[in-house]
Parts: sequence; C-alpha cells; structure tokens
Amino acid sequence: MPVNLDITAISGTSPFDIYLCDTGFTSCVYIDTITTGDLTYTFSVPSLLINNTNQVLKVVDDNGCIILKNFSF
Repeated sequence: MPVNLDITAISGTSPFDIYLCDTGFTSCVYIDTITTGDLTYTFSVPSLLINNTNQVLKVVDDNGCIILKNFSF
C-alpha cells in the first residue's frame, strides 16, 4: 500500500528541490522541484525507501540552503 507525504509549508527561497532519504543518507531519492505555489504538495514514498520507518525529508532552496525534517511512519 502506498504511503503519501504532504508538504504544507517550506521556509526559504523558491524553487525548492525535494529529496527523501534514509536517516544515514546512504539512499536519497530526488522527488521534484516545487515552488511555494505548489503547496500543499503530496507525493508517494518511493519503493526504495518504503520499508524504512524513519525517513528524512531534505529540501534545498534556491540559495543552496538545506532544510532537514526527520519523521517516522
């Protein structure tokens, strides 16, 4: 069964590159490039990472600033 994640807000300078990674950053999957106008943005967890219950959402803004958000599902 697919697991969906919602991004409802992002701080920084648009556009944003979105990645989903395992907590050790050995596997990171590029998801999409979005702007603040795309929020709320929903995506499915890639099959490569679906069995990891702990994930890191990595967002890189237009200035190269990296925002990390740890979560579990």
